[in-house]
Amino acid sequence: MNIDELIDIALKEDIGDGDHTALSCIPKEAIGKAELLVKQGGILAGVDIAVQVFKAVDPNLQIELLLKDGTPVKFGDVAFYVTGSSQSILMAERLALNFMQRMSGIATHTRELVNIVGELPCKLLDTRKTTPSLRQIEKLAVKIGGGHNHRFGLYDMVMIKDNHIDYAGGIASAISKTKAYLNDKNKSLKIEVEARDLNEVEQILAAGPVDRIMLDNFNYADLRDAVKLINGAAETEASGGITKETLRAYAECGVDYISVGALTHQINSLDLSLKAV
Repeated sequence: MNIDELIDIALKEDIGDGDHTALSCIPKEAIGKAELLVKQGGILAGVDIAVQVFKAVDPNLQIELLLKDGTPVKFGDVAFYVTGSSQSILMAERLALNFMQRMSGIATHTRELVNIVGELPCKLLDTRKTTPSLRQIEKLAVKIGGGHNHRFGLYDMVMIKDNHIDYAGGIASAISKTKAYLNDKNKSLKIEVEARDLNEVEQILAAGPVDRIMLDNFNYADLRDAVKLINGAAETEASGGITKETLRAYAECGVDYISVGALTHQINSLDLSLKAV
C-alpha cells in the first residue's frame, strides 16, 4: 500500500458520508487559516505526509511550510500554516495530526537512541514490529530520526530465525534449502541467519556464506567473542532485549547493526495541535 492509498482509506474511515459538524455550522464559502503548533520538544516528522492529507481533502488549500521533517522543535514552534476552505481544514485536521504526532514520536525516540550510539560505526535498525498498514510511514519516521530501515517485509530479504531453523531441521539444512530456493526462483535476496549462541555462530559460518548473522540475546562477552569469530565473514547484528540503558555497551562490542523493535512499537506520540489563527 502506498501513502496515497493509505491516506484515502484513512480519510474514508474518518469522514464517512461527511463531516456533519463542520458542514452544519461552518458556511461553505468560509475561508480560514490555521497553524500547526508544537506543544512538546522533539524531532518533527510527518510534515510532508500532512501536506498530502490536506491536498487530498482539498487541492486548493495553501500550505506555508516553516519547518521541515527532521527539525528539532520546542514548545511554541509553528511548523506550517494552512489557508483555504474552513470546512476542508477541519476535515483534514485530525488525520494530519494523527500521522504527524505518531511519526514525530518515533523520530524523537529514534534520534535519542542514535545520539546514544554517537560516534560509533554501529547503525540502528528498526524491525517489522510496526502498526499494520502503517509500516511505510513508521519506517519513514525512523529514517527521519536518523535510524536505518531493516527489511520492509517478508519479501525483500531472507531472515532465517529460530523457528525457521527448528522447522527446517537445523541451521545447515535451512541455509542450503534457502540457497536452492533462491536459485530456483532466480531471486537475488540477502540472507540473514539468527544465532542463539556461539555454537550456532560456528554452524552458520560452516554452512555459509550468508550476508548477515543476527546475534540474538547475547551477553556482552559472548557478543564480542561472536564478532571476533565472524571476523568480517558476514555483517553482524545484535538484537533482543536491548534498552536505552544497555544500547551503548552493545554498540561498543563491535557489531555492525543493532535492531530495536521499540523504535516503532514502544513510543509516545509528540504533542502537536492545529489552531485557528
